[in-house]
Amino acid sequence: MITFAENHRPLILVTNDDGIDAKGIRVLAEIAREMGNVLVVASEAPHSAMSHAITVREPLYLTKTCQDDHLIMYKSNGTPADCVKLALHNLLERRPDMVLSGINHGTNSSSSVHYSGTLGAAREGAINGLPSVGFSVLDFSADADFSAAAPFCRHIIGQVIEQGLPAGTFLNVNIPKGNELKGIKVCRQAQGKWMEEFVEHQDPRGRNYFWLTGYFQNLEPQATDTDEYALGHGFVSLVPCKVDISDKDLMESMKSQGYEMNVKGVQTL
Repeated sequence: MITFAENHRPLILVTNDDGIDAKGIRVLAEIAREMGNVLVVASEAPHSAMSHAITVREPLYLTKTCQDDHLIMYKSNGTPADCVKLALHNLLERRPDMVLSGINHGTNSSSSVHYSGTLGAAREGAINGLPSVGFSVLDFSADADFSAAAPFCRHIIGQVIEQGLPAGTFLNVNIPKGNELKGIKVCRQAQGKWMEEFVEHQDPRGRNYFWLTGYFQNLEPQATDTDEYALGHGFVSLVPCKVDISDKDLMESMKSQGYEMNVKGVQTL
C-alpha cells in the first residue's frame, strides 16, 4: 500500500483516458501536486470513448513509472474506470480526498459525457463516494496548450477541496481552446447528439470495413444556459452531474398512469 511522508496533505487520485504519456495528465498532476499528495494511475495506452467500461476477461497489471515529492505514478493495461478501482482497492492505504480525471485532449460537453472515458473515471469516483471532477480542453492536439486552462482547473480543484460535493455527484468541466477565456459558467448539459457517419472501405484482402466519423449537432442552439453556449462564448463550462440517472418526475407520473400492478397473491414491494 502507498504511504506519503506528509499525510496531512489532501490525497488526490488522478487518471485520464488519453494514457499515462499524455500532456494533459502531466499538467493536471502538477496542478494537483501544488495542493496535495498525488497518486496517478492511468492507462498505458489511450482509451478514449470507453465510457465506464471495465475489464473482466483479462488480467490487469500495474507498473510504477515515477516517484517524486508528493507524486507517485503507475500505469495499467486497464480502462480509466479500472484505474480508479485499482487505486482504491489495491494501492491506497486510505481513501483519497478527491478524484481528478483529465485533462482530456478534446471536448466532453453535452451528450459526450455518456461516451467519455474521462467522465467514466470521474463517475467511478463518485460511485465510491468521492468528490470527482473531469477536465477537458477543446483541443485534440497531442501538444495542446494547457496554460490558459490551468488557472481554472486550479480554482475548481480548490473549491472542491474546500467545500466538497454532494454524495453521488461529479463535475464535468470543459475549457475552450485559446487564451481569451472570460470565466466559469455553471450550466446544464446541452441537448445534442453526434451525427454518426460510417465511411466504408475495403482492406487488402477484399473485406469491407467501416470507419466511424461524423459531427456534433446542438439541438438547442438558442438556449443560453447550456455548456455548448458557454463554450461558444468563451467561458469554461461546469456541469454538475449525478450518478443516479432516475427520472423521478416520470416515476410519479407513471405510477398515476397505472404502470404499477399487483399480481394476485403477490405482495407489493
